[in-house]
Amino acid sequence: MFRDRDDAARQLAQALATWRGSNPLVLAIPRGALPMGRVIADELGGELDVVLVRKIGAPFQPEFALAAVDETGTLQWTPGVDARSTDAQWIEQEKRAQLDVLRRRHQRYRAGRAAIDPAGRIAIVVDDGLATGSTMVAALHATRARGPQRLICAVPVAAADALERVRPHADEVVCLSTPAYFQAVSQFYRVFPQVEDDEAERILASAAGRSETRR
Repeated sequence: MFRDRDDAARQLAQALATWRGSNPLVLAIPRGALPMGRVIADELGGELDVVLVRKIGAPFQPEFALAAVDETGTLQWTPGVDARSTDAQWIEQEKRAQLDVLRRRHQRYRAGRAAIDPAGRIAIVVDDGLATGSTMVAALHATRARGPQRLICAVPVAAADALERVRPHADEVVCLSTPAYFQAVSQFYRVFPQVEDDEAERILASAAGRSETRR
């Protein structure tokens, strides 16, 4: 049980201490992981940016990810979900809707700033937990395509099967806890508020300012 996202992030930063001083690029999955990414980037002396992906939830159970999509429109299906048995028209409609969300977030979060290039760098992709792993796989896939030197998945807590799904897509996986009983990420935090777009923008603007100062 973590007190809140900051507590989880500080513990993760300790587990990632190997990379302190190597100027890693911490890529948070919005919105929940952004407060964590800020703490980890500060603790490791790195930079913070986002990797934009969205889950595609089941029609009557939106918290369950059938798949996840990145900004290129590439889908990563959750294991056990048969793409052939899903409603193709509904999936395409949901995919377009989530790509619209990603485009809006790109405009809001970046505010005209270019994404930080992970090519040749230590890239640490952070989320506040893994339930199915689909969103993380999509994030790792999108980041890998941009040529990092080393690609790391870092999460405080994960379902065991989700963690095993993620492993082949990263060079290293750091996870603090894999509880036997896993229902939702939120059950492992005492305080787990929603992170709003305004907060996400503030975090990224502040991080961008610090990066410019360092350069």
